[in-house]
Amino acid sequence: MRPTAPAHSGMPTGTKYMGWWGAMGGPKQKGIVQYSISPFQQNPMAGALKGYLFFGYKRIMAQVPYFAVPFGIGYAIYSWGVKKNEWYNSKEGHRLTAEHDE
Repeated sequence: MRPTAPAHSGMPTGTKYMGWWGAMGGPKQKGIVQYSISPFQQNPMAGALKGYLFFGYKRIMAQVPYFAVPFGIGYAIYSWGVKKNEWYNSKEGHRLTAEHDE
């Protein structure tokens, strides 16, 4: 039975170290192909506004029942609570809900 291997920091030391993620030079890597596109051909925001105007509206309208209904219920409960609290703290509320005998 072998003993457990010692824990290392993950960064090689000595003659094997080629820099952080191999960025310090060293021997050329083989079998790695890197492709790129000209910056003149890149336009990452092309059609973004047009796409949002037509398809974003459709997506938002599809989600309305999932956020508008709970929001409406929550707002109704909140406004009911505010009105009830104002009534409890009014003269009429104090007079009608008084627990003492006069």
